[in-house]
Amino acid sequence: MQAKGTLMLLGAAFFWGTTFVAQLTGMDGLGPFSYAAPRYLAGFLSLLAVLIYTRKSRAVERRKKNYQRGFLIGLLIGLVLFVASSMQQIALQYSTAGKAAFITCLYIVFVPLGAKLLGKIIRRENWIGAGLAIIGLYLLAVESFSIQVGDAILFVSAFIWTAQILLVDRFASRVDLIELSTAQVFIVMVLSFAAMFALETPNLSAMFDAWLAILYGGVMSAGVAFTLQLYGQRYAEPSTAAILMSFEAIFGALAGWLLLGEVMTSREIFGCMLMLAGMLATQWTLIKKSL
Repeated sequence: MQAKGTLMLLGAAFFWGTTFVAQLTGMDGLGPFSYAAPRYLAGFLSLLAVLIYTRKSRAVERRKKNYQRGFLIGLLIGLVLFVASSMQQIALQYSTAGKAAFITCLYIVFVPLGAKLLGKIIRRENWIGAGLAIIGLYLLAVESFSIQVGDAILFVSAFIWTAQILLVDRFASRVDLIELSTAQVFIVMVLSFAAMFALETPNLSAMFDAWLAILYGGVMSAGVAFTLQLYGQRYAEPSTAAILMSFEAIFGALAGWLLLGEVMTSREIFGCMLMLAGMLATQWTLIKKSL
């Protein structure tokens, strides 16, 4: 089951990382909420289709008392997700993409600290993996470091992302995850539309021009990836999950190299290797069992 959770979380990281390319191409002419609103609308519609298609099988599971309804907790986690993702989008206007990835992924360290405070046992290999991953992420994402306004916003958002991961860890094994995922994306969609109309001037022409980036970001990132996160965290410890999800930085760098022609330096490649070592460290117990 732990291997299953690992693959699901790496799948989520893959879609989040490749969505970074979609965001770069889709944000031209669009404000952060004007991109987020249609993106989460696409994600919600895709999840709504899954919700309807699986309703009978999920009803059977509920009658067996395997899981509780997931809508209410999904709305709560969705509020946290909206705050975290909105802070990240706003901060990107004042910070570089590399620093944004690094500072946001400080949850690699914050999650095991939070889990420890909540009474969970954090193994030594988790701390080693977190240390390797955060050093590798710095080498991959940050060329020169100086504190700007956007960086401070990102630092605060890292705590919000930590809260989201810990909330998912608490409820993933208890509730209907399709309902939870649909509800969290729904509330982010509603709040993004509200923020778009309140703070920005919607540009339908720019939205139509960015339809592919919006669709990919909505269906694959907001819909598929967040659902994979929920299912993956059902089988993985929160500290391990944080490191696996931080691989979005690696997948984003690879997507930029393959799709945008960006060049990866030897420093960035070494950073990727350290992050991979960090992931392997957290999986050491599972690796030993399979040997």
